[in-house]
Amino acid sequence: MTEPTLFAISDLHVGHRENRAVVSALRPRGDDDWLIVAGDVGEVFADVAWALGLLASRFAKVVWSPGNHELWTPPADPEQSRGEARYARLVEMCRNLGVSTPEDEYPVWDGPGGPAIIAPLFTLYDYTWRPPGTRDKASALRYAYGTGVVCTDEALLHPAPHPTIDAWCDARIAYTESRLKALPADVPTVLANHYPLVRDPTRILRYPEFALWCGTDRTAGWHTVHNAAAMVYGHLHIPRTTVHDGVPFHEVSLGYPREWQPRGGPTPLREVFPGVQGVGRDSAR
Repeated sequence: MTEPTLFAISDLHVGHRENRAVVSALRPRGDDDWLIVAGDVGEVFADVAWALGLLASRFAKVVWSPGNHELWTPPADPEQSRGEARYARLVEMCRNLGVSTPEDEYPVWDGPGGPAIIAPLFTLYDYTWRPPGTRDKASALRYAYGTGVVCTDEALLHPAPHPTIDAWCDARIAYTESRLKALPADVPTVLANHYPLVRDPTRILRYPEFALWCGTDRTAGWHTVHNAAAMVYGHLHIPRTTVHDGVPFHEVSLGYPREWQPRGGPTPLREVFPGVQGVGRDSAR
C-alpha cells in the first residue's frame, strides 16, 4: 500500500491551453494524497472553479491559498466582484468544493512526518521589498514605472473596501498573525502562501523591481516563530528549494508554457513534507 504524500503546486494559469492540459492530467500517487495549491490557478472565476473542482475530485484533500491572479477582475470575466468581495466569492466556491482556505480551520496532516498543521495563508504585499536607493513606496513605484516593470495588479487587482493594496495587506497580516499565534507550539506547521515569507528568493529575479509585488518585510520571521517544518510558495515562476534558518522553502510553480516548455516539460507536483533530507522531491506525474 502506498503511503500518503503531501504534494504542492502553484501558478497553474489554466487560461493557457497547454497548462489546462497539464492540470487535466494531474493525479495523486495514492488514494490518501493531499495537494496544496499555492495560488494563481487562473484569472477567470470559472477557470479557477474548474481546476480546483477537478483536483478536489482526485485528491483526498486540497488546500488553497489565493494568488494575485485569482483576485484580478478582468473586464471579460462575468464575475465582476472586486477586492474582498471577490475573495469572499472564491472562499465560498472552495468551501462548496470541499477545498480548505485561509478562512477555515487549518487541516492536520497525519501522514508521514505528521502530525503537522497545514496553514494556508493570504498576506498580499506592501511595497517594502524596494529597489536599492528608493526610500518609500512612492519613489519605488516611480522607479519601477520608469523601467517599465510594473505588475498587472496595478490595473486589475482592486483592494476595495481598503484604500490600497498595502492597507489590505496590513489587515491580512494582523488577521493571519492572530490565527498563527493561537496554534499549539508543539506541533510543526507547513506554511503555504502565494508569496515567499522572506525576500531572499526574489534576489535572482531577472527584473529585481518586480520584488515590490512579491511580499512584505513583516512576514520575515514567521517560519521560525510559528514552528514551520516547510514553507510552500509560488508567484516567482522559479521552481526550486532554498533553505532559510533550517526551513526548506519550496517554490512550486508550474508557470507559463513559455517557461516550462524549454525545460523539456512540466514536473509540476512537488512532495514538500516531510521531504528528503530537508528538501522536497520533484514528481514527474
